[in-house]
Amino acid sequence: MIIHPIKAFSDNYIWAIHQKKDAGLIVVDPGDAKPVIAYINANGLRLDAILITHYHHDHIGGVNELKNKYHCPVYGSSYDNLECCDHYLSDQDRLNLWSGQLNFELLHVPGHTLGHIAYHDSQKKLLFCGDTLFRAGCGRMFEGEPEQFYNSLKTLANLPIDTQVYCTHEYTLSNLAFAQHIEPSNHDIKQLLQECKALREKDLVTLPSNLASELKCNPFLRCHIPSVSESVKQLANVNVKKEYEIFASMRRLKDNF
Repeated sequence: MIIHPIKAFSDNYIWAIHQKKDAGLIVVDPGDAKPVIAYINANGLRLDAILITHYHHDHIGGVNELKNKYHCPVYGSSYDNLECCDHYLSDQDRLNLWSGQLNFELLHVPGHTLGHIAYHDSQKKLLFCGDTLFRAGCGRMFEGEPEQFYNSLKTLANLPIDTQVYCTHEYTLSNLAFAQHIEPSNHDIKQLLQECKALREKDLVTLPSNLASELKCNPFLRCHIPSVSESVKQLANVNVKKEYEIFASMRRLKDNF
């Protein structure tokens, strides 16, 4: 199975999933139709389905054009209830595609938006998580509450550590700079930053990540670690104790970093 990042806008990735011996294609969060159409034409593919994680325009802007052109089904959050969707999915729903070659469990992960969902295939060890979890970071908290968003991140953090994490933005270098600000003595962050800088210098993507790396380098998944929480409290000048309060303070620090 091939999973390819189609670049869109300045830093978006539309994930293209297709099989080596078949022309079928599934795309995740097509914010722009043009690069998807170009990819389909260049590779002789057939668009079989569109998966949506949340309703923001840079994730759904190309859906209607693709749907009208290729007549493919669109899957999305039952909470968002988008008009462009044909099938609405809720927490713990199952989505079988290509006769079960992809078998996703749907995870409701509110925080970035209230209806945000993620697609997890435990057999293929794949996670398409939109703007909830980034490499070394997380999405902005536009709609959810801190405890809600933190619980969503814990849901993802509890997946198997060899899970491949496909987020939808190339924010890795700025996220790692912030992670190093929180944990200046974390050697895993320092090493990963060097590796990702080398990739970006060659205009290569830094994704996917994996949960093993995120647990070592993503400060938003490390709020339970005393050195991280103490650093956040000092930098934010707050006196909080609960993990989700540490997360909230860290998210505010990142918003202004």
